[in-house]
Amino acid sequence: MVAQTELSDDQIDRVFHALATATRRDILRRTLQREQSISALAADYDMSFAAVQKHIAVLEAAELVVKRAEGRERLVRADPGMIARARALLAQYEDLWRARIDRLDALLAEPEN
Repeated sequence: MVAQTELSDDQIDRVFHALATATRRDILRRTLQREQSISALAADYDMSFAAVQKHIAVLEAAELVVKRAEGRERLVRADPGMIARARALLAQYEDLWRARIDRLDALLAEPEN
């Protein structure tokens, strides 16, 4: 089986939309450290349980977290695979811009006639 590395435009949009909010970035950070219940996550935010569930749903739609049932609880953990794919995309953008800056530096270093 070949692992997919390229993200579709829709996946890219969902990932960056999910990361655009500090609460979702914090949930992602916390679930990278360890799997947590939605209740445990919600206890640390000054918002309703339903609001935290909505944030998790956005992260799940972006495939940044995985949710599973254990009895009556819903547990959430980050998906390092999708994070790595998003990181690879950002590295491509960085390479593109570094190459452009290098070309600009070379042009500016050329002696004037």
